[in-house]
Amino acid sequence: MSSNVNATKKLSLVSLILMIFTSVYGFNNIPRSFYKMGYAAIPWYIISGIAFFIPFALMMAEFGAAFKNEKGGIYSWMEKSVGPRFAFIGTFMWFASYVIWMVNVSSGIWVPISNAIFGKDTTATWKLFGIEGLTGPKTLGILGIIWFILVTFVSTKGVDKIKKVTSVGGSAVVLINIVVLLGAIAVFIGNGGQLAQPIEGLKSFTTTPNPKFAGNSISALAFVVYALFAYGGIEAVGGLVDQTENPEKTFPKGVMISAAVIAIGYSLLIFMIGIFTNWSAVMSMKGVTLGNASYIVMSNLGYSLGTAFGASEATAVLMGQWISRYIGLSMFLALSGAFFTLTYSPLKQLIDGTPRALWPGKVGETRKSDGMPVNAMWIQCIIVVVMIALVSFGGDSMAKFFEILVSMTNVAMTIPYMFLSIAFIAFKKKQEIEKPFEVYKSYSTALIWGVIVTLTVGFANFFSIIEPALGGDLPTTIWQIAGPIFFGLVAVLMFNSYEKKCKSEKGRNVA
Repeated sequence: MSSNVNATKKLSLVSLILMIFTSVYGFNNIPRSFYKMGYAAIPWYIISGIAFFIPFALMMAEFGAAFKNEKGGIYSWMEKSVGPRFAFIGTFMWFASYVIWMVNVSSGIWVPISNAIFGKDTTATWKLFGIEGLTGPKTLGILGIIWFILVTFVSTKGVDKIKKVTSVGGSAVVLINIVVLLGAIAVFIGNGGQLAQPIEGLKSFTTTPNPKFAGNSISALAFVVYALFAYGGIEAVGGLVDQTENPEKTFPKGVMISAAVIAIGYSLLIFMIGIFTNWSAVMSMKGVTLGNASYIVMSNLGYSLGTAFGASEATAVLMGQWISRYIGLSMFLALSGAFFTLTYSPLKQLIDGTPRALWPGKVGETRKSDGMPVNAMWIQCIIVVVMIALVSFGGDSMAKFFEILVSMTNVAMTIPYMFLSIAFIAFKKKQEIEKPFEVYKSYSTALIWGVIVTLTVGFANFFSIIEPALGGDLPTTIWQIAGPIFFGLVAVLMFNSYEKKCKSEKGRNVA
């Protein structure tokens, strides 16, 4: 009886794919990439997919299959391949970057809600309970705090509750892409086979129409980091291996299917946006930013559908508003799915994999029934809530502080990928580790691809770091360097403290 109950809570292939999809695939990345680079974003996504995402995803699949009984996710993978210190530094940096992401998105998640209700972003005018002082950022901060407490409460109830939310979120992401795909084809047919953003030979795929980036090769190379961010997150589901049905087969299959769909999907949909969006006419308008690019593009899809089939101006505008509402609702559901997964998965991997003595008091305890790190999740919740409150109510100085935190996190978020690709090389060398699923059949192949992935992330980060300084923004460059150093130093100090504690206990036992 109990075994059947446990089986029903295991993730199926479809549930796993939807979890990966909501953790990795961000529709926002597509309109934002078109805004930054136009069609010229496509080659960078293809290069990043070939040199980083697909080989990295396959590495994660091999890790997952080999350590299918380990609950510590990427920490366990690195610890057993290289060593505990290396594993803790890499995993802690990775976890810290997700905490900053949650602070950022807890307040930003209300923008898609506003679009869903009003057809546009009205969050700047929101006033909670009509209280004069609670306008704009303060209202969003309070709502963000309530939201994160609710997410944490639901997540502590177990993976089956999270699975339901991520399934809805994953389905919403799939539907957005179907709307764009079918809408773009309809506009293409309605306009007699004409592209809104014409292709002018190879130049269209190598030169951005955005004057901010045009003619700047460093900016183009720095865009690779943006593509890496778009592909990031597949390692976050590493902690789900032990909760997957038939993990040695299901987990690698889920990772490979997701990787292929995501890599193709990004490039295809950037091209599809060009079918109904002329960069100069739409994306260069005053007020278009990275924050609202998705809603501008989707509103333009509705407008273009109307005009392509002879609708009146008023009807075409109304169609644009309704599609903007739809994208707002879908983005909220998709972000919710990612939130519920990322609220517990990185933390679960950090707690499950590391020695209990690393954590004070009951922080490192997990619930016996399902292995959820409930105490740590609530402590994480307190940290996120305090940071949201500081940023929302701290005025300009705290807003600047958060900008610094985000800059510190940008590079710190991708450096753990280098830790993992280096660990994979060591993993393939260890013959004593049983490997039930292998894509990289020989050590030399694993070494070559491990080096390619490591160098791709390393060079992308290098160009991302130097780009602000070359544009005159030296502080951002400094903070991007300081981020990994700070998070890495915190991890080193924590691990040194743990080692000292172990030595003193060992000394007392000997005495």
